[in-house]
Amino acid sequence: MRALTNWSGAVAGLLLIVCGGLVHAALPGVSSAGFGLIPLPITLQVPALLLTALVCGARSAMLAGVAYISLGLFQLPVFQAGGGLGYLLDPGFGYIAGFLPAAWLCGRLARQPGMDNLLSLTGAAVLGLLVLQLCGLTNLLLGGLVGRWQGYLPQLLLSYSLGPLIPQLLLCCAVALLALPLRRLLLLQS
Repeated sequence: MRALTNWSGAVAGLLLIVCGGLVHAALPGVSSAGFGLIPLPITLQVPALLLTALVCGARSAMLAGVAYISLGLFQLPVFQAGGGLGYLLDPGFGYIAGFLPAAWLCGRLARQPGMDNLLSLTGAAVLGLLVLQLCGLTNLLLGGLVGRWQGYLPQLLLSYSLGPLIPQLLLCCAVALLALPLRRLLLLQS
């Protein structure tokens, strides 16, 4: 029964992550033409992964992450800019690789006693996001040290880490807000 729960959570997580890549994140706001959507420099793949980890646990989230990375590396265009093995040399691949440790940490924290409130779940999601950011930053810095990015390191740091950080933190709050009733619903059904 536990294996079925892990696999069903992983399939649901994979679907969330892939759909999160199809829906570009935006916030409602005021634009020059009145009210409209303000595009954010992120997709909803990271929040989908964190939601899977908070609701389904570390195993399901990691299985979903492995499946997502595998699909993307084997030519399916599920990553933000496509897919394929060439993506291993992309500056953003460190963030994608960070899905696995982020899923593990967030999922493990979510299963600890006392994780039944909004603040604790938000904290777990934020820590997962920080692990993902550290993996991406490490990739960018190592690539910068070996000259892989040819002088574009400050621009890459801004566009991959600093620019999306505030919206991602806000989405961590939204993920925790969604995860809390889902976790309670799943506990009632078990």
